[in-house]
Amino acid sequence: MLHKLNAIFPVRYTALGLCVFALLLSLFALLAFGTGLGALLLSGGLVALGVHDLRQSQRSILRNYPIIGHLRFALEFIRPEIRQYFIESDNEAAPFSRSQRSLVYQRAKGEPDKRPFGTQLDVHATGYEWINHSVAPSQLATHDFRLVIGPDTAQPYSASVFNISAMSFGALSANAILALNAGARRGGFAHDTGEGSISAHHRVHGGDLIWEIGSGYFGCRNADGSFNPDKFADNARDPQVKLIELKLSQGAKPGHGGVLPGPKVTAEIAAARGVPMGVDCVSPAAHSAFATPLEMMQFIAQLRELSGGKPTGIKLCVGHPWEWFAMVKAMLASGITPDFIVVDGAEGGTGAAPVEFTDHVGSPLQEGLLLVHNTLRGAGLRQRIRIGAAGKVVSAFDIARLMALGADWCNSARGFMFALGCIQAQHCHTGQCPTGVTTQDPLRQQSLVVPDKAERVYNFHQQTLHALQELVQAAGLQHPRDITAHHIVRRSSDHKVSSLAQLILTQLPEGALLNPDLGGLPMIYSQHWPVAAAESFGLTHQMTPS
Repeated sequence: MLHKLNAIFPVRYTALGLCVFALLLSLFALLAFGTGLGALLLSGGLVALGVHDLRQSQRSILRNYPIIGHLRFALEFIRPEIRQYFIESDNEAAPFSRSQRSLVYQRAKGEPDKRPFGTQLDVHATGYEWINHSVAPSQLATHDFRLVIGPDTAQPYSASVFNISAMSFGALSANAILALNAGARRGGFAHDTGEGSISAHHRVHGGDLIWEIGSGYFGCRNADGSFNPDKFADNARDPQVKLIELKLSQGAKPGHGGVLPGPKVTAEIAAARGVPMGVDCVSPAAHSAFATPLEMMQFIAQLRELSGGKPTGIKLCVGHPWEWFAMVKAMLASGITPDFIVVDGAEGGTGAAPVEFTDHVGSPLQEGLLLVHNTLRGAGLRQRIRIGAAGKVVSAFDIARLMALGADWCNSARGFMFALGCIQAQHCHTGQCPTGVTTQDPLRQQSLVVPDKAERVYNFHQQTLHALQELVQAAGLQHPRDITAHHIVRRSSDHKVSSLAQLILTQLPEGALLNPDLGGLPMIYSQHWPVAAAESFGLTHQMTPS
């Protein structure tokens, strides 16, 4: 009964409803008894405020919570300590700090991101990092930094170094997808569909798409969940699709499948994924189209051919090193290489996941990125394969740091969610997102006004790249790809100051893994490379105890 009443008159509109009731009551009192003018003016003013909240387009909170939503912004106006305690507390559950969210909000709104009175970080703290500057800074004409992915394919793609990471329609609302894609179209950067496939909302504005193919083969599947080449070709040859991304695992819950319960499989979601409406939609933990590393390379080649020669790559959160090494050995054995690899860090992921997976499964981005970059160098394949990185990427320094460690470009999910208005209420799984970002409730998602939020998505991308340009200029370089581990400095736990090049082995010698003698290489290579094989994801024989 309460659910039905909430559908007719949402509880979040209670304050407005009470004000309307008070307005009518005070009007009756004034007409009948000649008293209550003050109450009439007060209630009338509140009703007018509530109507304005519903009609304005800048603040999703006020559209979903007229009148009472102002309490949040009132608390924000008070002292920073009050704001931090009541609204945006930096607790262990919060994936991003208050300062990171504030930075995104400022840039998305086009507000100045300058900060008076110096850094808010403790520059003497363990782990503090910075980029060294040059006494001869450079001067760059543009912040539109790009790279070519798949230069040897039939349809190479000129990509921005900063793009929208994978977030599916269904996990995000229709309005969120519309705003993200409109912002991507205007800014000339790419929008990853997530494994939920290409929905009608992805197609409205025509922004560049990275089509992610997961183990459920949504958008290209048979009724039994197996891969359908014809359906894949129909979608992949759409000019809007620029890259094909085969998802092996994701940082949020690597090695774990997923189920979208039948009641949540709406007609729109069913159409996008190619599944029956109202029936549980299952994403298996493993792919059925291949079972060995060699078969995986053949599948990548098949996807590239079916797409008309579009750059085709893989996305993974690094797990067992011998499995990753087996993939590289399959590349060497078959001569087939992905055009790109996206490394997803275990610290990233907007998807709901079991606590143990969120906290303790999968390699963090830095370690995964270093392993992928160095292995490709050691196998002599690095120049043929571009590397993307995703995992808590929000600021220009985040991008610079990851490119210093081997990435060619970066993707961000939560950063662009913040640009849409996400406040980390952490109600994504309940369908009651207060800002309309992660809900399928048609009323709640109306609070997210697409033109306004598309502008913010565009602004966030542009301002972040402008900040990256300023970092590159300050370091005296010409492009973010020129940033190396020698440029980034960290204060370690023993209070020593060292560059990342000194702290982390970032450059395995070119071709080092092709030499039968692995002596002198880090143990992860000397122990795991010999036991990996192109024919199997498993171990060929027992590893020698260390």
